Amino acid sequence: MTDQSTNASWGGRFSEATDAFVARYTASVEFDQRMYRQDIQGSIAHATMLCKVGVLTEQERDDIINGLNEIQSDIENGNFEWSIALEDVHMNIEAALTAKIGITGKKLHTGRSRNDQVATDIRLYMRDEIDVISAELTRLQQGLVELAEREADTIMPGFTHLQTAQPVTFGHHLLAWNEMLERDFARLQDCRKRVNQMPLGAAALAGTTYPIDRHYTAELLGFEAPTENSLDSVSDRDFAIEFTSAASLIMMHMSRFSEELVLWASAQFQFVDLPDRFCTGSSIMPQKKNPDVPELVRGKTGRVYGHMISLLTLMKSQPLAYNKDNQEDKEPLFDTADTLRDSLRAFADMVPHLQAKKEFMREAAMRGFSTATDLADYVVRKGIPFRDAHEIVGKAVAYGLETGKDLSEMTLEELKQFSDEITEDVFDVLTLEGSVAARNHIGGTAPDQVRAAAGRARQKLSARG
Repeated sequence: MTDQSTNASWGGRFSEATDAFVARYTASVEFDQRMYRQDIQGSIAHATMLCKVGVLTEQERDDIINGLNEIQSDIENGNFEWSIALEDVHMNIEAALTAKIGITGKKLHTGRSRNDQVATDIRLYMRDEIDVISAELTRLQQGLVELAEREADTIMPGFTHLQTAQPVTFGHHLLAWNEMLERDFARLQDCRKRVNQMPLGAAALAGTTYPIDRHYTAELLGFEAPTENSLDSVSDRDFAIEFTSAASLIMMHMSRFSEELVLWASAQFQFVDLPDRFCTGSSIMPQKKNPDVPELVRGKTGRVYGHMISLLTLMKSQPLAYNKDNQEDKEPLFDTADTLRDSLRAFADMVPHLQAKKEFMREAAMRGFSTATDLADYVVRKGIPFRDAHEIVGKAVAYGLETGKDLSEMTLEELKQFSDEITEDVFDVLTLEGSVAARNHIGGTAPDQVRAAAGRARQKLSARG
């Protein structure tokens, strides 16, 4: 006789009840209950398939589906009681179904195991999350591209080593961010292809003797195809690691954006003004406007990196097939999805409302001899070898440091002391506008090229539908 206090899903083998602490320690329902929609979705498809192959009658199928739909309504209306004693989302829903429709509810689990069930639920969940995250990513990109078009003529310094290098435009800089996100979007879509394989039907590890139709179930659930190997089906978590890897790259890019926004919003730069609703003040210093959203995104990047390492470590020593270790996949995966989605949402809301402080950007571009490379190129076009041109301009910069003059502020006579090849037309390249306009090629800084690049980016975004 089975001890009535053992778990009904597997208690027949055991002669004593699970320790109460162990029950709490091994339960996952407190965090995996968020997959209830996917669990019910998978169960409805499974029941539909079992009816098609003659394992369930049409009445049994309909009773199961109606019962599951009622349970989903109960959950969403807050009328469902989750039980740790039932371990996970799957057993909680199955127990509720049996209580609602009787013994027919117990037939739902025919031809499947919790191993392939949870693997299916996670893939359904990840597919949904990737779609939502991709939409937020697209929304952020749209904001960046629209802002880039508006700021195609706004001159700012470009940096290397955080030192003034050459003048660019704010629009050009924003489109560099968009290029990072474009790669991120492609990685997410590629990851989704491997997520979208159906493990249901692999059962515990070796398939099932029932005449199931996995292709039909995959079609019902919108999967591209059923998985090929039952052992791998229940134990594979590559797709989860791949998602956290893609998420880590996105967060790395977001952290880079954040770092620049934090710097640019400071009194030392004053390049941009962040919307007040994305900032906070100080409890002691009344003048402060703290860039909390970018700072927090920058800080949250580390937790996403940690989740990727956690999943890699989780899987590194597991023998085939399923092991209880895999219960630990969900919390890092869920938190990664939540953190990434919310970070993208915050930036997608904030970026369109950034205000460029054009006069400060331009003034900064005037400092640091940002047109020095343009002068070197000018001298080369006059027939002087580049290395000699480099030395000529270096001497001109040294003179500028001594006199406190930018290259564009020097007279023709001052410039000619460094090379007789310098003539009046030099000032066409020494102005900031002339400098950015001269790089008039695809991928270059010329405002017309920036607008064209923004147009191409907008077309790509529109094509996503």
